[in-house]
Amino acid sequence: MSFPKNEANRNQFSLEFNRRQFLKGVGFIGAGAGAVLAEHVLNSGTSAQAAETLTNPTIAQTVTPSLENQSGGIPRRPLGSTGVEVSAIGLGGASLGQASSLQEAMQIAHEAIDNGITFMDNAWEYNNHRSEEWMGQALQGRRDQVFLMTKVCTHGRDRNVAMQQLEESLRRLRTDYVDLWQIHEVIYYNDPEQIFRANGVIEALDQAKQQGKVRFVGFTGHKDPAMHLEMLSHDYPFDTVQMPINCFDANFQSFQQQVLPEVNRRGMAAIGMKSLSGGGEAVKQGIITPQEAIRYSMSLPIATLVSGIDSPNVLRQNLAIARSFQPMEPQEMQALADRVVQYATDGRFELFKSSKKYDADEGRMQHGFPPQTQMPS
Repeated sequence: MSFPKNEANRNQFSLEFNRRQFLKGVGFIGAGAGAVLAEHVLNSGTSAQAAETLTNPTIAQTVTPSLENQSGGIPRRPLGSTGVEVSAIGLGGASLGQASSLQEAMQIAHEAIDNGITFMDNAWEYNNHRSEEWMGQALQGRRDQVFLMTKVCTHGRDRNVAMQQLEESLRRLRTDYVDLWQIHEVIYYNDPEQIFRANGVIEALDQAKQQGKVRFVGFTGHKDPAMHLEMLSHDYPFDTVQMPINCFDANFQSFQQQVLPEVNRRGMAAIGMKSLSGGGEAVKQGIITPQEAIRYSMSLPIATLVSGIDSPNVLRQNLAIARSFQPMEPQEMQALADRVVQYATDGRFELFKSSKKYDADEGRMQHGFPPQTQMPS
């Protein structure tokens, strides 16, 4: 199924994916009855997200305690089918580059590593390259203690641009290879087509692996589950897929419902992000607590949760949550999703899905949008 370009066909594309995922979820009640129920719900004006919530197949696929570290340390989990294990919570590169100083960023990174966090997130474009530069300095003498990821930010440009960005990332990170290289922000409707075109960035992933500069590859995005599914429909052997995972997502353009089951079915590693739903507004307004938000996300079948940490205090808070982690029971997860449904279904706490508020400047400019700094406040 190729991704359509006009709005009407895109809506039909998303509806058909929703219908297929819903039918998978109701399989246990029988294919015939499930089909009738799906058609009734999807054609009656009820949202696809609400339809999927009736059965919630993904919530049932929670992480079992047997997969978790019972020693009180940071849990480790398999990174899909790679044969590698990573910490169940990771250090976000975007927020690391927003620490008050290089010294504080290095303190955060060192304390994270000392306390069992191995997964390090980053991207070529974060904070005008400061995130990679600071992480590179922090990892001197500690590179072998971490699983290092960064992202390529071609946003439609060709293989040569991607390879040049990789060389720049390696130089700033002060390493000769990264463990994981992901295509950043697949969020524009022509992105899958541009990524898989001749001489596109997908060819750079292959080249980088062949040259030994990259061990594993994946892609990220936060906009529309249908774009992730279109990327997966090309059957490229991605190792990882990064997506928003939080208790609001369950009821609004849901990656948890539509993408996560498919990623796990293919043996790829799901990487969660935006557990506090972007800027953490729901926490600031007292609707959820950081403990609820992070525990919910970690209870889903993901390999790791990239966590935004810009200060030692936030790091210590998140370390405490991860150390004491026990997976939520499905009923507990459902109760939290139900509790926040009134805030979830209009997308107010996931503006990264419905607006350009969280879209990075590099991609905005490549697609003809002004950078954030030129937008009215």
